Amino acid sequence: MRVGYVQFAPEFGEVERNLRRVTELLGGARADLWVLPELCTTGYQFASAVEVEELAEPVPGGPTTTALSAIACGLGCHIAAGVAERHRDRIYNAAVVVGPGGLVARYRKVHLFSQEKRWFVPGDLPFPVADLGPAKVGLMVCYDHLFPEAARSLALQGAEVIAHPANLVMPGLAQLTMRVRAIENRVFTVTANRIGVEARTGETLRFTGLSQVVAPTGEVLVQASPDREEVGVVDVDPARARDKLLTPWNDVLADRRPEFYRRLVEG
Repeated sequence: MRVGYVQFAPEFGEVERNLRRVTELLGGARADLWVLPELCTTGYQFASAVEVEELAEPVPGGPTTTALSAIACGLGCHIAAGVAERHRDRIYNAAVVVGPGGLVARYRKVHLFSQEKRWFVPGDLPFPVADLGPAKVGLMVCYDHLFPEAARSLALQGAEVIAHPANLVMPGLAQLTMRVRAIENRVFTVTANRIGVEARTGETLRFTGLSQVVAPTGEVLVQASPDREEVGVVDVDPARARDKLLTPWNDVLADRRPEFYRRLVEG
């Protein structure tokens, strides 16, 4: 199975332009699964509720999922991407997996970061795992990386690859934690970060790039630069993520003792 990330600098509010740029970057590259950044067609730094409402879209049926499904159909692949979702009277920082036949999975970000809390409602759907054929793929978004329970919930559902759309601004942090999530769950992780700067509200956000694909051992298989638009792709064997043995005596999932975690979790 070939997995890859698309790292680029979305232009705020320019949905069609950003979709064209994704198409250009994919070009002749081939992968079974592509991962795009968080909020990859809207941009990140909203300045008002009106902006959020105008740019959020239904899932499926909105311009992002429709266009990405068409791209997936043309390339014969699946695409995971971040999108601003409008559902009834609520707006979510969401992620989707789409394929040639349309929407496959949807996730609404559970752990909202910083001023996202002004614009979005916390997610109300479980962390999803989609069986894409070559592998079972789980979804989480950006700041979810700092919560071990997010990746663990996906691993317990059988995820072999975790797709992680992101807009990271804290240098090096998620690149490290996603290596840890890969190790502790024995899964592949694909983080697609963006680059560039947004300074629309008096606060300057510098996005840190360094998108990466990580093996179940924590090895970084391919990593992007901190400041250039680029794609990265690598072959992975999902069977490696089905083997949870750390040693001949230790299975990282079977060795769990949930009865001793319950009080901590409930607290």
